[in-house]
Amino acid sequence: MQTPPEHVYPAHWEADVVLRDGGTARIRPITPDDAERLVSFYEQVSDESKYYRFFAPYPRLSDRDVHRFTHHDYVDRVGLAATVGGEFIATVRYDRIDGRGMPASGAADEAEVAFLVQDAHQGRGVASALLEHIAAVARERSIRRFAAEVLPANTKMIKVFTDAGYTQKRSFEDGIVRLEFDLEPTDASLAVQRARERLAEARSVQRLLAPRSLAVVGTGREPGGLGRTVLRNVLAGGFTGRTYAVNTAFPAEPSVLEPEGVPAHRSVRTIEDPVDLAVVAVPAEHVPAVVADCGEHGVQGLVVLSAGYAESGAEGRERQRELVRQARTYGMRVIGPNALGLINTADGVRLNASLSPELPAAGRVGLFSQSGAIGIALLSGLHRRAAGLVGISTFVSAGNRADVSGNDFLQYWHDDPDTDVALMYLESIGNPRKFARLARRTAARKPLVVVKGARHGSAAPAGHTVPTTRIPDATVSGLLRQAGVIRVDTVTELADAGLLLASQPLPDGPRIAILGNSESLALLTYDACLTDGLRPLMPRDLTTAATPADFRTALTEALADRACDAVVVTAIPWVGDTSAADLAEALRDAVAAAPAAKPVAVVHLEIPGLAEALAAPPPPAPAPGEGPPALPAVRIPAYPAAERAVRALAEAVRYAQWRKQAADPGRVPEYDDIDEAGAAADIDVLLAAHHATRAVTLSAADTQRLLARYGIAVLPALPAPDPDGAVRAAERLGYPVALKPTAPHLRHRADLGGVRLDLGSEAELRRSYTELTELLGRPEEIRLVVQSMAPRGVDTVVRATIDPAAGAVLSFGLAGAPSLLLGDTAHRLVPATDRDAAELIRSVRTAPLLFGWRGSTPVDTPALEELLLRVSRLVDDHPEVVGADLEPVIVAQHGVHVLGASLRIAPPPARTDLGPRRLPPY
Repeated sequence: MQTPPEHVYPAHWEADVVLRDGGTARIRPITPDDAERLVSFYEQVSDESKYYRFFAPYPRLSDRDVHRFTHHDYVDRVGLAATVGGEFIATVRYDRIDGRGMPASGAADEAEVAFLVQDAHQGRGVASALLEHIAAVARERSIRRFAAEVLPANTKMIKVFTDAGYTQKRSFEDGIVRLEFDLEPTDASLAVQRARERLAEARSVQRLLAPRSLAVVGTGREPGGLGRTVLRNVLAGGFTGRTYAVNTAFPAEPSVLEPEGVPAHRSVRTIEDPVDLAVVAVPAEHVPAVVADCGEHGVQGLVVLSAGYAESGAEGRERQRELVRQARTYGMRVIGPNALGLINTADGVRLNASLSPELPAAGRVGLFSQSGAIGIALLSGLHRRAAGLVGISTFVSAGNRADVSGNDFLQYWHDDPDTDVALMYLESIGNPRKFARLARRTAARKPLVVVKGARHGSAAPAGHTVPTTRIPDATVSGLLRQAGVIRVDTVTELADAGLLLASQPLPDGPRIAILGNSESLALLTYDACLTDGLRPLMPRDLTTAATPADFRTALTEALADRACDAVVVTAIPWVGDTSAADLAEALRDAVAAAPAAKPVAVVHLEIPGLAEALAAPPPPAPAPGEGPPALPAVRIPAYPAAERAVRALAEAVRYAQWRKQAADPGRVPEYDDIDEAGAAADIDVLLAAHHATRAVTLSAADTQRLLARYGIAVLPALPAPDPDGAVRAAERLGYPVALKPTAPHLRHRADLGGVRLDLGSEAELRRSYTELTELLGRPEEIRLVVQSMAPRGVDTVVRATIDPAAGAVLSFGLAGAPSLLLGDTAHRLVPATDRDAAELIRSVRTAPLLFGWRGSTPVDTPALEELLLRVSRLVDDHPEVVGADLEPVIVAQHGVHVLGASLRIAPPPARTDLGPRRLPPY
């Protein structure tokens, strides 16, 4: 590790963090320019806190103290400060020490650490966040252990250390508690860090969604306009908190805005009471002044509706960065800019701070949209289709999502008791690794349905300042499904799946009963079930003469059938006096009386009022003694097409299956023949030999040696520079052999006829050599090799690629056209478990070829699974391995045979998911 020159300011240590109460703070190195800030900070610390820090009364800092605490070499002596509004709220420092506890440098790997937190900010988790960051700094500077001396009465600080999850020792001597702990991250420390991250980010969203007071900044003096519209929506929705209108053009003296009747102010700072949330609807050039007013007044969060930011070009991107920087300086989080607002339908809040003209019906669906237009359209569509069936718990249109993102809402929804289903429209995923982790945790509790726009573009949409990822959309889709995410393709499918999941129980399996009064519609439903991988039972045709009573009887029997997991009811208009309400009542009665909860969906063609009747609330229960008790409230989703209903049901089936499997995700197996230390030593030597600063492809010999450390053998291949060399190679390997080119432009091009197999004699080998050189080019151009023959089997491809944002991805497919032309490749995140490996090979569409398709001999899939797991272990154990390509891998009746392999190595990329908590940079 190279040590930077002393006193070079380490800007990469700067970070914004979310604290326990949902506010933010900035962590940065302390510099000599901070002398006045340090003195001011120290003056605001209580005498008790000073005593705990210095073990004696210490009312003020001397000039020498100030110099020592602000001048660091950023190697052996480091100080970090947490700031809000540019002022210190806490500090931490370490000093490298030797075995005797004396100041040291160089090889010493221990440091003494000490904290001081302003009393007004104690209990916000500031010290815990500082500990994570100072520990990361220390590891970067080759410090492996911290020591801290604490007075026994300083229980808060002792708890900061003991709760961090590091391996530690504790001793007591001379009235002082001495704590020593290793800084290497452990499973426990990572779990603690992520739990704190979850609680802090969820709390930051909760503060935005449930403010006690709100100011609309930019409320026009005349009706209309963005700000005035939002204000009226807030009031019309019945917001339970205090509401203020703000506009610099209002009179200097506080007044009342009519006809709304809300207090009107020229600035947020003139409002006497606290303001929790500000909705900003002023031109972009005036936003900085508004942010400063809000920050000085102690506003907790901003919803910025203003446009003119990153979506407008380079100047706007810089304006957006400054917006986030300024807001975080004051500890505020930002929704937007270019947002359409947020909604919370909870009875205690009733907040509609958006451009949606009405507060949606309260329900249990959370909705996040990166597009304002699509978000409002979704709200409108759900209200139109599902009035009474499902409602909205929370909604946010994040716009450019410069700060608050979908990850923050996943943290919130995970524990939100008012949200049962989460729907997300995404156009970019800024941190795929974190999104997949949070999505898996959320999906284990409640369904998460995602539609991703901009799937075929390589760049993020305008306004989305997120890191780019090289992973194809098909890979992203596979990884999301591995995390339990229900990935759909259209906004219509998003709503369809959401309606079913929010109103129906999860199915126990894929067996679908179909019944109705139209044989043709039932057959369409049957075909749709087969297309989506379900197992439909033979449809039951009730004929066009069926009455509501016939539907009730048939549905009752289907729901009682143990061979059925879900039911699709199909209906077409009938002749007679039967109304949609009669049919809906019959179906709802059957579901309410069913002995077991099973999902039911209705497909109808042109029956006006049926969807509304199926979603209508039940009649009020009779008073005690005035009639039979009411049946449970039942609401059934209706769809205008069989394909839509079946697609939603199929997603529910797959999700239910994932939920069952998530309870037992499998294990990452250990193999006795893996030489992890030997592989690490080989990699160090190879990186040094190549002077690698970027990825390099290893030679065939180095690749084979490194793979062998993990028990992966590559079938021997020897160069054949001329016919005589080919003969010598064949004699060394033993006949029969294969002859093939290895030049990059010819590798894996079986379509060119460039491979000769089962060559059993010298004459055949020489003849083939002549044919290939005449067909493909000179020997030095095509680089022929002779290789031992492998048993016949199925040709497959195993790959591992590393994306800086998503991490290591293990991929599998069949070699040739299936993977190259059709994209039939499956993906899993590394490290893969034994269950992941088994699912991986079964999830490609061509998987039947491995299991005896059309009477062929099944191949050794357990051996293939083991190979996948060994490759997974290799790239997981050694982040320097940034690419692995095994092709072809022949899976025979007994065993697997790797015929070709290449590895790429590079200095290990930084693992942002293992570092201290930090918000994305702006």
